[in-house]
Amino acid sequence: MNYKRCMLGGALALTTGLALSAWQCGGQPTAPAITPAMPAASTGVATSESKGQTAKSAYDPLALATASRGRVVNREAGIPPQCYTRTNGTSNPCWTCHSESRFPNLMSDWRLQKEYSFSEQALTNHWRNLFVKPADLTLFSDEAVLAYVRQDNYTALRHVLQDREGYTGYRPDLNFAAGFDDEGFARDDSGWRAFRYKPFPGAFWPTNGSTDDVMIRLPTKFRQRAGSLDVQVYKANLAVLEASFASDPEIAAENVEWDVEPINETKLAADLDRDGKQTVTTHLRGLPSHYFGDAAESKVHRSLYPQGTEFLHSVRYIDPDVPSHIAVRMKELRYLRKDYEIERWKVISNYEREQNEREEGKPPVVQGEPLSGLVNDFGWRLQGFIEDAEGKLRLQTHEEQMFCTGCHTNLGVTLDQTFAFPRKVPGRAGWAYQDLRGIPDVPQLKHKAPEILTYFRRVKGGDEFRSNGEMLKRFFPNGKLAEAQVARLGAQGIEKLLMPSRARALQLNKAYWALVKAQTFERGRDVVLGPATNVHESITNGSTGLGEHGRVFTDGQLRLDWK
Repeated sequence: MNYKRCMLGGALALTTGLALSAWQCGGQPTAPAITPAMPAASTGVATSESKGQTAKSAYDPLALATASRGRVVNREAGIPPQCYTRTNGTSNPCWTCHSESRFPNLMSDWRLQKEYSFSEQALTNHWRNLFVKPADLTLFSDEAVLAYVRQDNYTALRHVLQDREGYTGYRPDLNFAAGFDDEGFARDDSGWRAFRYKPFPGAFWPTNGSTDDVMIRLPTKFRQRAGSLDVQVYKANLAVLEASFASDPEIAAENVEWDVEPINETKLAADLDRDGKQTVTTHLRGLPSHYFGDAAESKVHRSLYPQGTEFLHSVRYIDPDVPSHIAVRMKELRYLRKDYEIERWKVISNYEREQNEREEGKPPVVQGEPLSGLVNDFGWRLQGFIEDAEGKLRLQTHEEQMFCTGCHTNLGVTLDQTFAFPRKVPGRAGWAYQDLRGIPDVPQLKHKAPEILTYFRRVKGGDEFRSNGEMLKRFFPNGKLAEAQVARLGAQGIEKLLMPSRARALQLNKAYWALVKAQTFERGRDVVLGPATNVHESITNGSTGLGEHGRVFTDGQLRLDWK
């Protein structure tokens, strides 16, 4: 919570109607925008005069980012608002991010649960939107906000950047209109594949403001054999990668066992389950030393992605009238690409340097610029798009993109600086477009209690700020956690615990729409329905109070115990 490069992620999620396009899945027609007349100054969200507005007559999603190159006011933008949580010595959301880790992650930053350790600039909470008067949400009708969140704002971005000269960043190449097949493969033959995963605890739960999805794409040679596309090769390489990340790291590679989607061993010319036969298998026994197909010369490095691996992550509004609650409209589009692999000695050196810089109170130095993306110390290139005042997606400014570098660089809980893939639902059920329905609340690896129940116990609320009144009312009646109810609902499916009511979903959508109109993302992009009270406006380095009350937990993990 108090680590200077921390950011809740999300990880780095629609319905089971996978053959449908993103805006068909809910069966909802696309309605014209109904935009209430609401000047930015009247929204109740802090405004920024320096923010440019996208001209209605000429959509240029790169203009603001271009003008922002090298201009960063908050050099600690990688510290998310959640790191300023007021714990009162008993509420600990910090354990989810700051934990004991092991190679290839050497951060082991669990001590930051006990002690605030901010640089001088980070002692002031720059996320001022948490403390301003909330927007007048009566200016938005329910009909207007539903029409807004059901509009597609992705396709225009894709078309504009497709042939943009001189642009070296990510050009959105996934055709959401074509959708995904029943195995999660993009129908546009782009190589992207959607997967279902258990969302990272806290801010990325739908009840706290947003829905999301994640797609993965491996480099071309991991999808081919002899220069031609081979689906069995691609499936096998993804299965090996999944087992490499999600399995217990204490189990030797040759003893790893993992459930996988059906893979034809005969076509693959391999015996994945080591039963001495080549059939269709749903089990991987032992991690191979190398990948398959044209990637046969690429070694399998445990919990490390191959060079060229890509992730695409869209953060979306909530549509309470579709089964998955995932709206058509995107709040953000985030892209990660592993540009290069680094050797073991360099991994160790990078973590040592980070520890030294933190102890010296130095703010982070992030390489890159917004048009090509920011690059962290571990070879990952990050780039993000966000809505402009009219709801069109624009490339984020230099400072806005720094927001994503914190948790995707040095954080104790991550695996190769990512969140979502190690939490994929195992086997065939996990290869589909994101849908929380039916995913059980399984424990984290080495834990006994279900993950969400554990979070509720340790945080004493449904979000880091303990500001989600609906969750408090449902699961903390009279201030006491209803453990039996949480366990029962979680066993049925985490959607029973994490989805907001229709009324709350509409309020959350309206509050974020007001923020979009104000364009003050440099002051915070979290959805709050009122001024936050359990948040520090400034910090004095020293004890958080959690250690004195025996509320420090070193066992936070991304990996889950699906059995």
